[in-house]
Amino acid sequence: MATTEQLDEQHPIYGPFFGVMGAASSIIFSALGAAYGTAKSGTGIAAMSVMRPELIMKSIIPVVMAGIIAIYGLVVSVLIAGSLGEPKEYPLYRGFIHLGAGLSVGFSGLAAGFAIGIVGDAGVRGTAQQPRLFVGMILILIFAEVLGLYGLIVAIYLYTK
Repeated sequence: MATTEQLDEQHPIYGPFFGVMGAASSIIFSALGAAYGTAKSGTGIAAMSVMRPELIMKSIIPVVMAGIIAIYGLVVSVLIAGSLGEPKEYPLYRGFIHLGAGLSVGFSGLAAGFAIGIVGDAGVRGTAQQPRLFVGMILILIFAEVLGLYGLIVAIYLYTK
């Protein structure tokens, strides 16, 4: 049987802080990536639509893909927030695991959002001049999006530990 001193070592009062920071970093960094991807792709769409307004709806794809990045962070944040508890029921180990899960999806979402924004901007501008570039842009966007998905997979794996 564990003594009160041993329980206090395993369940310190600051244990949930790390879980909360994991939930916060998950949504903050993935939303930053999604916002950058949306803004950067949106400026490309605006510039392209002056020359070829009929391609606007076709060029929205990078914006949608950037928005999906924020959903990854939201999912992990909700999972972590749902498992937070009182310090006496929340071990420090779980706080560290939740922090790692939040950072993994947050930073990978930030990187994916940057990649989607840059590729989306250049891709929609290029597609306006040469429509055959569209398929290549979509393939590159998929490879950029999967970076965020990798972070989500790692975060869910860590969360279940």
